Amino acid sequence: LMLLAAYVGYLGLGAAVLQALERPAEVQAAQHLLREHWELLANHTCLQGPALQRLIEGIIQAYKSGITLQGNTTSLGRWDYSGSFFFSISAITTIGYGNLSPSTAVGRIFCIMFALFGIPLNLVLLNEIGHLMLLGVQHCARRLEEVFHWQNKASFLMKTCALVTGLLLFLLLPPLLFSDKEGWSYEEGFYYSFITLSTIGFGDYVIGMNPDRTYPSWYKNVISLWILFGMAWLALVIKFCINILE
Repeated sequence: LMLLAAYVGYLGLGAAVLQALERPAEVQAAQHLLREHWELLANHTCLQGPALQRLIEGIIQAYKSGITLQGNTTSLGRWDYSGSFFFSISAITTIGYGNLSPSTAVGRIFCIMFALFGIPLNLVLLNEIGHLMLLGVQHCARRLEEVFHWQNKASFLMKTCALVTGLLLFLLLPPLLFSDKEGWSYEEGFYYSFITLSTIGFGDYVIGMNPDRTYPSWYKNVISLWILFGMAWLALVIKFCINILE
């Protein structure tokens, strides 16, 4: 519990610092984009090629930073606290989607230091969670052996149950949530689930980044917990596969 509290506290600290460092630059970029938008409309009744090109380039660059035009306002959100927290966990878990990165020099330096100490902390916590999962499976297997006097059957049954339960909780059911909140197909949600939990993190699919959708406040927090426990479970499965291969 102390380790988990330290882990969550570390992520919370990182999210707060990243928000403080990156949010002003995000707001400044949004204001600059909005100012250019109105200047272009006021000065060019008929858009010319170079002016339109500059606007397009500005929109593309802003979109990469998580800023989009929505009517008379701009949409922010990637560097609010929940977005910063999600970036923090994607950094120290080494998922690294690549869709979001610090744009300020101080933010980049902090990101290096944050990951330097955060990655070992993450590995220690994942090992502890995986160890507790194994202890739970072993304890249930011993209880089955005592009650039903099974020997090898109890261990095999509990390992199978743990595998099926993990498949449901971490790979098969989450795509249904992603389909509802992100508008992805089931296949896309399943693909995102595995790519995320295996820490591959291509970044072609990332949750909570569609400016046309409204996400509940709990969404990214729940996904962060799903990533944490799902990575621990998948690491056990991968370790089992490694043992089979060896």
